[in-house]
Amino acid sequence: MSNDRASSTRSSEPTEARLTLDDVRAAAARIKGVAHHTPVVRSRTLDEAVGAEVFLKCENLQRMGAFKFRGAYNSLVQLSREQLDRGVVAYSSGNHAQAVALAARELGSRAVIVMPEDAPAAKRAATEGYGAEVVAYDRYTEDRVEIGEKIARERGLALIPPYDYLPTMAGQGTAALELLEEVGDLGAMVVPVGGGGLMAGCATAATALRPGIRMIGVEPEAGDDTARSLAAGHRVTIPVPHSLADGQGAVTPGELTFAVNRRLMDSVVLVSDDELRAAMRFAFERLKMLVEPSGATGLAALLTGRVENLPDRVGVIISGGNIGLERFLEVMGSPAAQ
Repeated sequence: MSNDRASSTRSSEPTEARLTLDDVRAAAARIKGVAHHTPVVRSRTLDEAVGAEVFLKCENLQRMGAFKFRGAYNSLVQLSREQLDRGVVAYSSGNHAQAVALAARELGSRAVIVMPEDAPAAKRAATEGYGAEVVAYDRYTEDRVEIGEKIARERGLALIPPYDYLPTMAGQGTAALELLEEVGDLGAMVVPVGGGGLMAGCATAATALRPGIRMIGVEPEAGDDTARSLAAGHRVTIPVPHSLADGQGAVTPGELTFAVNRRLMDSVVLVSDDELRAAMRFAFERLKMLVEPSGATGLAALLTGRVENLPDRVGVIISGGNIGLERFLEVMGSPAAQ
């Protein structure tokens, strides 16, 4: 699904997030020494398989196991002490939940997290382990935003959105900032897209630092709301996706994130559940890394050849590794993964 930055008309988009490289750099300063500076991993086997030098930014090794801690901490640390004492609320299927819970604990605050009833057990257990109160809801019949906003009003809590929030977006962009500072020039960066916060932050940083870099988004086939929105020229809503990639379960792109991404992304490619299984297996067997399905989408896009005209040097954000042993074995036990 092509989305050429130079030729596309963007003026009809009503909301443009005023997110800048300076915002991402300021976020990097705030999270320094708190969030991990995650490693960049190379693999000769991977390079040979895809025909390029690949640099994997391992956010599966971030605190709480995903890039989400970057944005959550950057958001919470800017709240007043009074607000932190009252607490925060967030809605999430898992990784943002854990990130906000951990950030709240680090800052001496308390968190209430609205999570779907069918969220992965390991993610809920970790969220509660960080001290958060979990409020469960049915993702197919209830609206998590309405629930979160109601709790915020009734309890006087600060609502920390998972992606459609400038401090969150800026925090997520620090992953791309670190990657480029470490490895230098890249021809492309491949980034998982759910609500769009990671891509918006990374694209803001990367295109400012490396003009001409291609920003490639990756979605699961069942959760292609951003691809459809780009094709339509405006945000569209899809049914709640049934995909292994539970971390990319958004039904519509964020308003702020879509305004950025439709301007800075070059394309979005889709990967199937079977391709995600294969990428997870490759990461486990060849890279010795545990990666959750959503974290494997960028790797899957490369291994399947979905990224056309691959440049000589490409960066990939491995966005998370939060998957329990039972779930990992269940996914890998599929005949399609053999």
